[in-house]
Amino acid sequence: MRFLSPALLVPVLAACLLPLGHAQQPPEAPASLYEKRAEHDPNGIGVFFMGREIARVMGHQAADWLERPEREAEERTDLLVEALKFRAGEVVADIGCGSGYISRKIAKKITPGGSVYGVDIQEEMLEVLARRMAMFRIDNVKPILGTTTDPKVPAASCDTMIMVDVYHEFDRPYEMVRSMIAGLKPGGRLVFVEYRKEDQTVPIKEIHKMSEAQVKKEMAVHAELEHAETIAVLPRQHIIVFRKK
Repeated sequence: MRFLSPALLVPVLAACLLPLGHAQQPPEAPASLYEKRAEHDPNGIGVFFMGREIARVMGHQAADWLERPEREAEERTDLLVEALKFRAGEVVADIGCGSGYISRKIAKKITPGGSVYGVDIQEEMLEVLARRMAMFRIDNVKPILGTTTDPKVPAASCDTMIMVDVYHEFDRPYEMVRSMIAGLKPGGRLVFVEYRKEDQTVPIKEIHKMSEAQVKKEMAVHAELEHAETIAVLPRQHIIVFRKK
């Protein structure tokens, strides 16, 4: 894989941020799915989706935490990537990619011919992503600036969309998933990796955990999705996989 010099990062990032997504706006959720509450977790936004409070988004200032040395031991992302059996030539969207910690691991598995859309709603995170991909000499990760309701990937382009500790922070989860479904190929996978709420020993704030039952409940409102499998190989997280019918 060719090396991108720092001088090339800005033009490369700018080129990758050209509009790619759908012209159509995702449909708004039925009002009954969302509820505002005055009393709520201080780490949440006070908006509840199907009974679950939405967590605050981690800002780009915390990008270094995504690259912490102990992350591999804590999360075993090697097992995550192996369990999902990525193949050469696959098109993957890493939604909420942050610094690209997961993107770069997937990028190696889908060569030759595969590509990763590194999607984030913060331009600062995408700048970090571009720098780190250049540092690791990875050229098949494409930064995309998404929104809170649309990842802006091309329609029906992705074999897999993965969210690692991200979905619980979506401001508009219904609308975002509608747009993600539009970006999946028929039979494509929608993968949730979330800290297990069922396990009180997992050392993460409760608002940053999700139960398997809650994920299934929230995806049940999307008729195009069906639960494919839940993989239990990680020390702290679920891998919950849905497929587009």
